[in-house]
Amino acid sequence: MKWSWKIGEFAGIGVYIHATFLLIIAWVIFVYWLPTGSLAQALAGVVFTLSIFGCVLLHEFGHALTAKRYGIRTRDITLYPIGGVARLERMPDEPIQELWVALAGPAVNVGIAAVVYVWLNFTGTYQPISAFEILEGSFAQRLMMVNVILVLFNMLPAFPMDGGRVLRAILATRMEYVRATQIAAHIGQGMAFLFGFWGLVANPMMLFVAFFVWIGAAQEANMVQLKNSLGNIPVSRAMITNFETVSSTDTLAYLVDLILKGSQHDFPVVDNGQVSGVVTRSDLINALAAQGERQTVSDIMRRDFQVIESPDMLELAMRKLQSCDCHTLPVLHNGQLVGLVTMDNIGEFLMIQSAISKAHSK
Repeated sequence: MKWSWKIGEFAGIGVYIHATFLLIIAWVIFVYWLPTGSLAQALAGVVFTLSIFGCVLLHEFGHALTAKRYGIRTRDITLYPIGGVARLERMPDEPIQELWVALAGPAVNVGIAAVVYVWLNFTGTYQPISAFEILEGSFAQRLMMVNVILVLFNMLPAFPMDGGRVLRAILATRMEYVRATQIAAHIGQGMAFLFGFWGLVANPMMLFVAFFVWIGAAQEANMVQLKNSLGNIPVSRAMITNFETVSSTDTLAYLVDLILKGSQHDFPVVDNGQVSGVVTRSDLINALAAQGERQTVSDIMRRDFQVIESPDMLELAMRKLQSCDCHTLPVLHNGQLVGLVTMDNIGEFLMIQSAISKAHSK
């Protein structure tokens, strides 16, 4: 991922930190060092901040590992200054499964808080909440309180927080999924309005939260509506049928010529009537920079690639395009290449359909 560094992997899921994550570390050092000029205080602040993000990471693994039980792969987990994001290939199809996946993250934080609470009582160091200062209390109790706050914040019934997905899953057990999403999104945007008002009169930081919630709710509603629209349209209606193919023995110079003459970016490799690979524009550019035009297609083509059948629905095609490191899917019918599908032509198809629908409604 751009501007991200991989720091590890667990259960086949890569963990990344975004470059902007360093900003919060710098801010923490500044905030802790400024009052006292103590390097030890600054280091303690950094350690505590990293511990918080460790809990955030475990929260995201709660989502990812629960989704894995339902056959849903997680592409990666990335830590940002505002929290963590687990990129699931898709949300579960069944509302009850989505409910468990959404609850798994906060459940991890509940577990952490409970374990720390037991430890504090066992060691006799627990302080009543009324006498506790989150910025000055013990490390363990502050960590416990942060996990409680993470649970409360994430369970707010607003996208993109877990509470929004919990609400949608509960509603979806009683009504159609798109309708459930719209209701949950509207509730979330109502909460965003309240956060914005709070930010204007009391805490400017809440304006950022309001914006985050408003955009997240709108994006979720739009995405579900889009998937629902594509779920009833076969790939054959939107695929590109005027396209070029290459063979594994063609040179890169021939590929360059095809790209310059047309608008096609990726090319299926066809040998003996069968698709044997795909060449992407990015792979071609990298190969040209490294070795020049004398290489052949077989040197750079991808042999591990995704395909889709022409009767499959566009929703599945979009899901595959989002989950694979590719921009084009070869479309097959009875094992033969009959077309290509890309996110661009899916978008164009939807714009055309929308225009036609508006014309018919007049």
